[in-house]
Amino acid sequence: MNSEMVEQGDPTQAPVIPQSTPKPAGQARTILLSAWVRDLVISLAISCFIIIFLYQPVKVEGTSIMPSLEDQERIFVNKFVYRLEPIQHGDIVVFRYPRDPSKSFIKRVIGLAGDRIRIDNGQVLVNGSPIDEDYVPTAYADQRSYSEIVVPPNSYFVLGDHRSLSNDSRDFGPVNQSYIYGKAVFGYWPVDKMGRVR
Repeated sequence: MNSEMVEQGDPTQAPVIPQSTPKPAGQARTILLSAWVRDLVISLAISCFIIIFLYQPVKVEGTSIMPSLEDQERIFVNKFVYRLEPIQHGDIVVFRYPRDPSKSFIKRVIGLAGDRIRIDNGQVLVNGSPIDEDYVPTAYADQRSYSEIVVPPNSYFVLGDHRSLSNDSRDFGPVNQSYIYGKAVFGYWPVDKMGRVR
């Protein structure tokens, strides 16, 4: 008669739990390395996505936007924000220089499409009213005048905050929206200037 036999152990002894066979050191290193490479590739892919589509680190070169941004300061530019909201007065934007698109400029938006812009002895007037520009210190102002223009459709009138040293819409005219590719949003270097760009 066939029957299944179960061996009874000594009740005074603890049951024996089989141990898993340890992996060889080489195999463990290979698994660890492949996990590290996988994590690195994922991190790089996420970083590339952020830089290409959302935020791009840039270095400010020049003094035309001082004191808001200093020469050699590092900032992040949001490249996606203008897909969600319109460009507004006071935004600091990064754009391709209309006379040489291989170069990028950074300026402040003063006039939107349809705005009437005039400058009288350094005082900027938008639609006939003078605007308060607390971001332009007296030492950085100038006395230039600019005849009134109407900003064309899909274009923006931009000025540097350091008026006496800035090459801006007073020189090259309004900037077409197609040249604008981001908004300066956050400074990260030097550390003492870290924070939101205003």
